[in-house]
Amino acid sequence: MSQILTSRQADELHRALIAYLTAANLPNTAAALREELNLSEEVFDPATAKKYEGLLEKKWTSVVRLQKKIMDLESRNHILQSELDNATPTSRQNKDPAAWLPRAPPRHTLQSHRDPITCVAFHPVFSSLASGSEDQTIKIWDWELGELERTIKGHTKAVLDVDYGGPRGNTLLASCSSDLTIKLWDPLDSYKNIRTLPGHDHSVSAVRFIPGSGNLLVSASRDKTLRIWDVSTGYCVKTLRGHAEWVRDVCPSLDGKYILSTSDDYTSRLWDVTITNPEPKVTLIGHEHVVLCCAIAPPAAYQNLAAMAGIKKPPATSSAEFMATGSRDKSIRLWDARGTCIKTLVGHDNWVRGLVFHPGGKYLLSVSDDKTLRCWDLTQEGKCVKTIGDAHGHFVQCIKWAPSVIKDASVNGEHGEPNGTPKKGGAAATPEAQIRCVIATGSVDLNVRIFAN
Repeated sequence: MSQILTSRQADELHRALIAYLTAANLPNTAAALREELNLSEEVFDPATAKKYEGLLEKKWTSVVRLQKKIMDLESRNHILQSELDNATPTSRQNKDPAAWLPRAPPRHTLQSHRDPITCVAFHPVFSSLASGSEDQTIKIWDWELGELERTIKGHTKAVLDVDYGGPRGNTLLASCSSDLTIKLWDPLDSYKNIRTLPGHDHSVSAVRFIPGSGNLLVSASRDKTLRIWDVSTGYCVKTLRGHAEWVRDVCPSLDGKYILSTSDDYTSRLWDVTITNPEPKVTLIGHEHVVLCCAIAPPAAYQNLAAMAGIKKPPATSSAEFMATGSRDKSIRLWDARGTCIKTLVGHDNWVRGLVFHPGGKYLLSVSDDKTLRCWDLTQEGKCVKTIGDAHGHFVQCIKWAPSVIKDASVNGEHGEPNGTPKKGGAAATPEAQIRCVIATGSVDLNVRIFAN
């Protein structure tokens, strides 16, 4: 066998071994080794033994410690290299909101809830963020300053979802609860409860304002139905039946024509709500457990998702061409409008709780009970390019992206005219959406976290 140690290193090791055996009260073994190595009593006297005592143990523990440190550094290096390989240059990332991804640490950690946080929602205009909790309250925060503005009480059981929306210029906050009700709150009147919508026969698990409708709201419930409400009258105008179990989540398309729902029946359904009696347009079958969350892809993502689906030219016919669903089976599935699963994204180690598409169309973000936030690159076949492993200290239950700021040239008053005055002459300018690089997450660890550029 080739000698790895130098003669001096070998001699040091032999002496350390003899000192260890002597200290361990193994004199016969120590004497046998000394004899084999021709180390006489004169050469290896008590003073020498004292010098080498404990040396082997120190070397051994330091090797183990260094080995662990090396493994940790290699793992960290691998993650950083992976991020580097898949990232756009930092200078461009900072300037280009379409390429921005959240990173640790968060800008703010908002603490005040006494029980797990179930939901978050951004105000479409102001820097207000609403969070709902199992402590039966809704809290309104200023996400820019990281400060609590107010606590809203009214529900008698856990608040399961919140959403801002409603008629333009008259934004409302909607909340739903295990107490079977939906409540509407007016942000312009100190969040006064202006209406309560009873009607569901079990917990109301999700609520969303339908874009473009002005005054319509959709809710999902454990009573297996979805209901569409007119917030101006408080009446239920449509009831959607089709799911066989608890309806967990609901997501309307950007133009309000379609609604995507998920359920404990392992399916998701896309509904056309423009018809009088909406029926599922398509049923998405493939998950192997409860489907907890969903998102409809923005048009900006069509090109990337079409390429993933093997379509050369991205479709532009529908506002619900591609969708994403997350499940207790730990996977995320991407679907087309025909109900075909075009990709399954695997990486989370626990239930997938929340999904949001990047407004720029390049990424899908997800949160899970494995405490992580993951970013999937839709230009790379849905490859996971970033993981925030310490997003929260417990299950992450929700994620929301701040709505883009709409720069509408036709309604901002100019030359002393009041706001809302259309520009004279020519067609109205097309509103321009500016991406806000702000994300909020909520967790069982009682924290709301703000990740911002």
